[in-house]
Amino acid sequence: MTMKMEVTELGPMKRALKIEVPADEVTQRFSRAYIELNRQVQIPGFRPGKAPLAILEKRYAKAVEEDVIRTLVPDFYDRAIKQAGLSPVLVEIPPLDRVKIKKDSPFTFTATVEIKPKIELRDYKAPNPISLKPDKRTVADEQLDRALDVLREQQARLDAAPAGTALAEGDYAVVDLEGFLDGALLEGTKKEGQLHKVGSKAALLGIEIDAHLVGKNEGDIVEIPQAYPASHPDHRVAGKTVLFRLSVTGVKRKKLPALDDEFAKDCGPYTSLQEIKDKLRSEMEKALKRDIEESYKDTILKRLADTHHFDLPETLVERELDAIVRQKLQERQRSKAMDPTPAAEAEELKKIREERREDAKRRVKVGLILEAVAEKEGLSVSQEDLNNEVTRLASELRVPMADLVKMIQAGGQNSIEGLHTRILADKALDFVFRHAVIQG
Repeated sequence: MTMKMEVTELGPMKRALKIEVPADEVTQRFSRAYIELNRQVQIPGFRPGKAPLAILEKRYAKAVEEDVIRTLVPDFYDRAIKQAGLSPVLVEIPPLDRVKIKKDSPFTFTATVEIKPKIELRDYKAPNPISLKPDKRTVADEQLDRALDVLREQQARLDAAPAGTALAEGDYAVVDLEGFLDGALLEGTKKEGQLHKVGSKAALLGIEIDAHLVGKNEGDIVEIPQAYPASHPDHRVAGKTVLFRLSVTGVKRKKLPALDDEFAKDCGPYTSLQEIKDKLRSEMEKALKRDIEESYKDTILKRLADTHHFDLPETLVERELDAIVRQKLQERQRSKAMDPTPAAEAEELKKIREERREDAKRRVKVGLILEAVAEKEGLSVSQEDLNNEVTRLASELRVPMADLVKMIQAGGQNSIEGLHTRILADKALDFVFRHAVIQG
């Protein structure tokens, strides 16, 4: 079955495909549609499937035309894309009400397609691999000491300080706080037995209490007047002064354990301090190795972006910006910050789009280059790759595997394709990294 097609360039990334479906194909589709219709509708005076075509045409012509267009357009569009050898990013098919179709005549429609650029790959493997400066970082003893300090902090005990100890920075105070308005306790302003590290700048009921605690002893009481502006949202205190009473009910000091074999046993299944040091060092070396590989890969991505020049499909850049904005919104929901007004949010999102446009372009560019490398090197994504990535994501996001699979399936084809694309890009980057040369 032949069809005529004309491809017109509308710009570096846009093509118009004018597609003509031959008359006999159109006729065939119409007759199939009427046979189907005849089976489904009841026309008084005729047995099902036996109504004359003329009656059906008179009653249902418009609906049948729409039906034929709805099946013909995607069908022939797909064939045209394959025939023209294009890989589309976005397809604009004309609205169905604008296209006219007649039985026994050829049917013509035009689809506008935004395409991916043809990429001439530059050097990324022998004989001209990417060369990288060696990253000679190692795990220093100070880092190991710091890691041991963190473990000591985790194993530390809070003991009551000797009687008469005045609070100093780094000490812990056990405090009660209550607010009074005109001599009466203000509802919702009572906190009891709160542990507060002096110097931590953590506020209690919105009040900075550090300065009031330094030099105080157990049993001391401090009164802190707090004036509220007339515009304060809590009308009970707007324009008034609340007197807060801060009582120190305990003074505690952190006692760090000695770094010895007993300490190692308290930390887990270790028999000696040396064993814990070896374990820490090996974990830190593994993390550093990953970090060094990541920075090599960042250099490779930058090099690939700098050495390839081609036009980017605007749709892909916009999609990348959508993803960046979505991520920003999710972060805000997770941080439980105050929600901005709709107008402020719209303004903020617009600003993010402007600020991150270059970043989005770079991501799209690098993505297209890695896709071209994957295609050239015959790299593909197996079911095992997909399973491994889902396992990795589940542990990174700390969600059960089954829930994550459901989330991906709920995202439909796009979500699965997104995962697929990302794994393939990682494989391509890995390929370039393995073929790079580390100088010296």
